[in-house]
Parts: sequence; C-alpha cells; structure tokens
Amino acid sequence: MNYAGTLARIALTYGNRPAISKGVTVQRRYSELADRVTRLAASMRGSLGLAPGDRVALIMKNCVEDIEVMYACWHAGLAAVPVNAKLHPREFGYILENSGAKLCFITSDLAEAVADARSDAPELERVITVATPKYEALCASETMTMAEVTPNDLAWLFYTSGTTGRPKGAMLTHRNVHSMTMNYLVDVDVIEPEDCMIHAAPMSHGSGLYALPHVARGANNVIPESGGFDVDETLELIKHWPGCTFFFAPTMVTRLINAPTIAKADTSNLKTIVYGGAPMYLTDTLKALDLLGPKLVQIYGQGESPMTITGLPKRIFLDPQNPRYHERLASAGVARTDVEVRIVDEDGAPLPVDAIGEITLRGDVVMAGYWGNPEATANAIRDGWLWTGDVGAIDAEGFLTLKDRSKDMIISGGTNIYPREVEEVLLQHPSVYECAVVGRPHSDWGEEVVAFVVAHPSQAISAEELDQLCLDNIARFKRPKDYRFVDSLAKNNYGKILKTELRLIFETEKAG
Repeated sequence: MNYAGTLARIALTYGNRPAISKGVTVQRRYSELADRVTRLAASMRGSLGLAPGDRVALIMKNCVEDIEVMYACWHAGLAAVPVNAKLHPREFGYILENSGAKLCFITSDLAEAVADARSDAPELERVITVATPKYEALCASETMTMAEVTPNDLAWLFYTSGTTGRPKGAMLTHRNVHSMTMNYLVDVDVIEPEDCMIHAAPMSHGSGLYALPHVARGANNVIPESGGFDVDETLELIKHWPGCTFFFAPTMVTRLINAPTIAKADTSNLKTIVYGGAPMYLTDTLKALDLLGPKLVQIYGQGESPMTITGLPKRIFLDPQNPRYHERLASAGVARTDVEVRIVDEDGAPLPVDAIGEITLRGDVVMAGYWGNPEATANAIRDGWLWTGDVGAIDAEGFLTLKDRSKDMIISGGTNIYPREVEEVLLQHPSVYECAVVGRPHSDWGEEVVAFVVAHPSQAISAEELDQLCLDNIARFKRPKDYRFVDSLAKNNYGKILKTELRLIFETEKAG
C-alpha cells in the first residue's frame, strides 16, 4: 500500500482544512495539496524522466514545499532522501553520491552549497529550486494515477546523524512508515483535524517523520517564518494556533523552559511536546511539567526504527502519587504497542530484569537495512532483531532505563560508569544549565571521569560544590576527577551533545 494514499484519502474528507501554513498564514489546503502532489509526481515520472524506485533528495530548510515534494515522491513510486540543511557541502555530496539520487529539490539559500556538492555526485541529473516559476510549472502538469508499490518498497532513505564515521542510509519502507504512523496514533497522541504540528525542528528528521501522522489525520503543519526554533516566535505561534504539537530535542525543551518570557506566556493552546533524540534529565522534566502542565510525551527511537522503540505517555506524567514516579520519569518508558524490546548480552542472550546490556528490538517498524552496506546491515540486524548500540536495563514493571550509548560508557579500573547517572546528579545543582560527562584516558585506570559544565548566565559554580554534590549522591569512584567549566557544549545539527568532540579535546591536549 502506497503511503501517499493517506494524503489522498484525507483530502476527500477534509479538503478545505489547512494542510500547510507558514507562520500564521495558510499556504495549502488539503484538496490543493493533494492535487499539486499528483501533478508534481507526474512531472517527476514524465518530463524529469525518473523511474520507479529512483531516489529524490530534499536539501531544504523547513519550508512549505517539503511535505509537497515528499508525498509527490511516494505518489510517483520514488524514494525520498531528506537531508539536513545544516550539513557541510561535502556531506551533501556524500549523501547525494551514496544514495544515487538523480533529482534534488533545494531551497534558494542552499543553491551555492549544493552546487559545490554536485561534483561528488555524478548520478545527480537535475537540481530544482522550490518556490520558483520552474517548480510551479512542474506542479501544474497533467495528473497521474498513484503508483503501485509493495509494503517492502523503499519510501524514505534516512541518513543517520553520523556522529562517528560516515552517515549510513537507513532504508525505511512503506511498511515502516505506516507502522510508525499507526504507532503514533496508538501510543503517542490522538490527532484531530483542528490540531497542528509546528515544525521548529528539522523536517529532515523527527519533526518531518511526525508530519506523517498529522497529514494522515488532516491536521495543519505549520512552518515557522524563521524555518527553525526561536523561543519568542514559538510562543507567538502557540498563542495563534490551537492544538499545537512539537517534536523537540531535550535541549530545545531546556531552552524553552529557561526563557525569561515563559512564565508569563500564554501556552493554553499547547497540546503536546514530544521529546526524544536523547534522554531529558529529571530536573528539566519536572520544571517543564511545572511550567507547561502535563503536556509531555517522551519517545525513544532511532532512524533505524523511526521514532518507535519505547515511550512515556502522558498518563505516566499524570501519576505523581506513584511511589516510583521520579524513577519512571527518568526512564525511557515502556515498549511501544507493536514492538518487542529486550536486553541482551554480547552474544545476544536475553538478560534478566534489571540487568544491564544492549537494547534490541524487532517489529514492523524496523528498517529493511542500510543502503548499499550489507556488512553494517548484518551487524545491526541479527536474527530479525535490531541491535541499537544503546545500553540499558528493563525493570520488573517493563520500564526501560537508558544508561548510555555503548561507545559513551566509561570503564575505570574495570568498572562500568554510565555518564548519564553522573550528569543527573550534577544537574541537581541550581546553577548548572548543561553538562556532559566523558571518559579521559588514564595510564593506571584505563579511563577517568571528566565533567564539562555550562553554568546559567551570571551564575558561578565551584568544582568543590559539584564534587560534594557527587559525594552526597553517588559512589566515590563515579565522581568526576576533573571539572571543565565551558560557555557551551558542541551539538550536532539535531541538538545532540557531541561527546566525540569533547573527547577530542583530550587528544589535542596530549599531543600538545
């Protein structure tokens, strides 16, 4: 079943409802969007010469045309390759070459960067800038009947963030995106046509994936005028649009709840903030609940299992009388409805309750594999189970607690230390805004714990205060041996803290 059918069906019933808006202005209604999709799809298969299964890259900042191009690809039987607009031209070139994309849609501000990337992508035949007369002409051709596809045909080639090595293209099929959409509607939130999704995070990633269930239910997709996340703009959009949902990285939630204007802001239209991509610390979660009300949903997923492994639904946040309330909020939630999750040892043997090991899962949402990389696929998917590379434990009530990425675990004196546990303690200090804990090579112990700390503006913190805080809350061997006070922490284009960059500091110091 072609996923583009979700748009075609909803347009019949809710054709006059807003489908895509920019700022506070409606740009496409569902009947118009569906019509333009069929015409753009016809142009792709006709004048642009694409064949079923060809890949189409989307290198665009968040814009009205993003959803239009995506659904046109599917309607035409093609595969979409959304690319983060913040990448370097060389990274654009790698993804274009690796995916074998023949066509690329861009926003005008990225024309120069994509032109630089074309030399690395010999199969790329055309680059088309959206919101131009040429693009509009493509959307005004004759229509075409929706292409027949199988559930296992490629729909979205999702490139991982590539924090270590080259990014890999996770092959998401029509079955995968159908499964993700259905899982959202069962486990994350109910969507009504009067609701909206505000895309303040990159649509090449989680926010774009969550456009799909909103389109499937006839809701409005709102693109901020800035194309991204600005706290004041976000608060103005919440005031204007009813039933607002966001997908945020935890760092975006932190920026929102620490903004000077948040206490007096009207957030009554805010319906849901889905946060994911990294764990959110308990102190931030509690502050968000206090300021915004019970409007949080946590999801744990990966590009390889889009947005769907475990989750904390709203009902968990609404149960403060539960004796394990704080433990539950600090967890990554329970397995989603159509996913099996288990913790295994290095040989793949299931581990008992509360034992720490690698998180694995299986279900219809798991990718078909990595594009053109059978070795990586065989390492990631074993006997039908996806190995996430994340370390965690599942308790007797089914709640998964993430410890860390396996590569981020610190081994000191033969003992495992999980950075997140130390970070949770440091964030109890009222002056700590952000922190990241990493391992530094040590000649005797293998590694030692180092904390990088960002203070709230105009607030001072001493290493002695933080050391005492750790001694009061965790075992002595886990406390940092060094505290580095910095102005900011390096993050990737999706807001995740780059611990790889922090570890490089130690290599530079050693070389110096």
